Amino acid sequence: MNTFVRGKLDLDKVRRHWSEILRLIATIYTSKVSASDVVRALQRDGRPTALGEAIATYGRIFKTLHILSIIDSEPYRRGIKGMRNLQEGRHALAEKIFHGRRRELFQRYREGMEDQLGALGIVLNCVVLWNTVYIDAALRQLRAQGYPVRDEDVARLSPFMRKHINVHGKYSFTAMDPAGPAKGAAATRQLRDPDARDEEEDFDEDDSW
Repeated sequence: MNTFVRGKLDLDKVRRHWSEILRLIATIYTSKVSASDVVRALQRDGRPTALGEAIATYGRIFKTLHILSIIDSEPYRRGIKGMRNLQEGRHALAEKIFHGRRRELFQRYREGMEDQLGALGIVLNCVVLWNTVYIDAALRQLRAQGYPVRDEDVARLSPFMRKHINVHGKYSFTAMDPAGPAKGAAATRQLRDPDARDEEEDFDEDDSW
């Protein structure tokens, strides 16, 4: 442990500038200060000001507590790993959906990039909703057939699964019948038999439905 301990926090810096820290936070929260004013308050000529050093020291308090919690608490580490896995799963699903042109934005103006990212977010949410609905349907069918479905296994399922998604092919968009939204919402496709062979065996495992 001693090999990881370097230096000591100067809490007197925080105490001396505490009122200024609170004032700066309040002005940022109320949008009374511009970004350039914040930069001038925190650094000058590429070096942190006394206020900047005080804020950095204050931040290191929570960074230190965070590191100690990671070292000392296994549940804390597991929680962080779980959140990171969720984030990485979402990023991986977004990368697969945004499969063209090396997954890069090529618009030369900001509004065009925002439109692309907004469309990606909508499609990503649709895929997550689809996965969630059919994961629930599969679990209900397994329970109805008498399979032992354990809660701890269900907790490990992710709506960001993507191996069944084929991003190359035909797309069909049909409007829902406004007269019967409940009927459309309740209807799901028949679940596939996991022991049945795929209709198109030439599909790569990563791209088959």
